[in-house]
Amino acid sequence: MNKIETKLVGHIEDIILDAFGIEKEDGLVMLEIPNNPEMGDYSTNIAMRLTKRVGKNPREIAGVIVEKLEDNEMVESISVAGPGFINFVMKPAVLGSVVNDVIEAGKDYGRSNAGEGIRLLNEYVSANPTGQLHVGHARGAAWGDSLSRIMSFAGYDVLREYYINDLGNQILMLSHSLYARYKQAFGMEAPLPEDGYHGPDIIEIANDVKETEGDKWLSAPEEEWVPYFKELGIKLELERIKEDLNTFGVEMDSWVSEKWLYDDGRVEESLEALKAKGVTFEEDGALWLRSTDFGDDKDRVLIKSDGSYTYLVPDIANHIYKLERGYTHLLNLWGGDHHGYIVRMQAALEALGHPNVLDVDIIQMVRLVDEGVEVKMSKRTGNALGLVELVDDIGVDATRYFFVSRALATPLDFDLGLARKKSNDNPVFYVQYAHARICSILRQAGEVPHVDVIDQLTNPKEIALLKEINEFSSVVADAAKKREVHKIANYVQDLASSFHSFYGEVKVMDPSNPELQAQRLNLLVAVKITLSNALNLIGVNAPEQM
Repeated sequence: MNKIETKLVGHIEDIILDAFGIEKEDGLVMLEIPNNPEMGDYSTNIAMRLTKRVGKNPREIAGVIVEKLEDNEMVESISVAGPGFINFVMKPAVLGSVVNDVIEAGKDYGRSNAGEGIRLLNEYVSANPTGQLHVGHARGAAWGDSLSRIMSFAGYDVLREYYINDLGNQILMLSHSLYARYKQAFGMEAPLPEDGYHGPDIIEIANDVKETEGDKWLSAPEEEWVPYFKELGIKLELERIKEDLNTFGVEMDSWVSEKWLYDDGRVEESLEALKAKGVTFEEDGALWLRSTDFGDDKDRVLIKSDGSYTYLVPDIANHIYKLERGYTHLLNLWGGDHHGYIVRMQAALEALGHPNVLDVDIIQMVRLVDEGVEVKMSKRTGNALGLVELVDDIGVDATRYFFVSRALATPLDFDLGLARKKSNDNPVFYVQYAHARICSILRQAGEVPHVDVIDQLTNPKEIALLKEINEFSSVVADAAKKREVHKIANYVQDLASSFHSFYGEVKVMDPSNPELQAQRLNLLVAVKITLSNALNLIGVNAPEQM
């Protein structure tokens, strides 16, 4: 709840506790903003909810509340509708008070302590260092980074982490792919492995090796060139990934290597911990986790009969390492192909005494569409379209906004043609233009005088804006709690729409009424700050000119 709602709820609760002898409890009184502004600024159904508890009909209960609140300093008018809904019209100065709250808070407006005391480690992207980031990674990057911003703004202690899968068969294939391209650079016949990597980055790295190392690796035995090309490939691909994320405005606080988990002994430690808990057993020469005891549909192999470890083992070590650093809540953003992996990972953690610490949000598919036609391949490279090429085409702002404009669990049709448009049809342009237009008005106005009491903003368009900016902190807290980044994208659309509607009807500059003009200019300053803060949470710029 925002400050106005908290205060009004407090007044209503005091009346209820005094009049009906009910004990105070969280969530006793809930307010809603009516869809029809004619029904008031706020509404509550508390009278109907109390009927059984106090043995009175709703309208009688509502009558008691109305009588006690009629002279309240916050309320302009109060009425009872239907079976017992209580509708409130707030005094203009009460609704207007948010303007100075916003201006005073500035870049911190909307910040809260809703998540205070919660330490969350958010792992996202974590693409294999074997090639460029594709659009699926890009959606996870935009969502994960935005969610981290939102949760931090709402008071959570958030660490952003990238898990580097730098072991396993995919890295072996990287090495073999690089070596094949290296040999091809000398005109030799060298087919790529069946599961190899075909991207232009592989050719580029191989050509660089030819330039710097010459032909020294052509005659080298496999036990020498494999580790060389592995290490080089991981290093250069990871550097490229970091550059791409930086271009996209995505930050990581921590990078954890699978290889390091092995080298540091953490993988072995996790295995020993599972054995000590008595949750493993041997069968058919393999070591198994008794994961069915913890909600999994079948037991899982940890060590195969050939002595090699399954992917589950280092993943368990990785999550234990997260907990050892003091994080009480773990969040992973995974692709849809990992959906079946969630329960076994949660079961493993519960087996080690850590139930209910891991949440996984699944990233659904992205379909790029241009002029009604699905785009699967890059026109330039002939390979799958990557993040950088997408950003080069439509820009960081549009890319990030479109990726967070729909719920993560919903498949996304990304309309490239719409994202390129410089018109109000494009939702990013629509929002950014609202901010730029406000900046233009404020530049023309010059210095905006401070107004102690904002009490003349009574036009319905002004009231709509006041209500919208007043809801921002609640929207942020709700988006953080539910991990729903798209709520911020929806919010900026609604706020921009309210501003454009206001601008089309209300004359801001009115020299004949300097007090009203000053209040309207202050309102625009508050809208500008709120828009900018909201856009920043999803990594989108708020331009002052367009």
